[in-house]
Amino acid sequence: MFKTVLFPVDQSREAREAAEKVVNIVKTYGSRLVILSVVEPPAEEGEAPREVMSSPEAVAKLLSEAQSMFSQQGIEAEIIEREGKPAFTICDVADEVGADLIVMGCRGMGLTDDGASDSVTNRVINLSPCAVLIVP
Repeated sequence: MFKTVLFPVDQSREAREAAEKVVNIVKTYGSRLVILSVVEPPAEEGEAPREVMSSPEAVAKLLSEAQSMFSQQGIEAEIIEREGKPAFTICDVADEVGADLIVMGCRGMGLTDDGASDSVTNRVINLSPCAVLIVP
């Protein structure tokens, strides 16, 4: 059912919690696992600074740790690092790798009207070329 699972990761607690679901899904369906991390470009002048994964070194370390964690569970994972806006990049990579499912953690920031339009999760749900599983 889920031949290829895309798991976008960042340094959040929610992403770590979603990893448990990914392990279960990949083992159940014998899926190919692709771990993605997106390096956001720096904020443009005039934009408010935001929490971003902007250091390529930090992203490389995060991907390596994630790959190692899945390896300990007996799961081989491919890793991809990209630069761009997270939601658009996640959906582009899902299309490129032929993902059947994207699994993401949710920070709960989209629960307010203000947060809903800016939520990466909300954008991925609306733009995704495949099913999206949100882990609260």
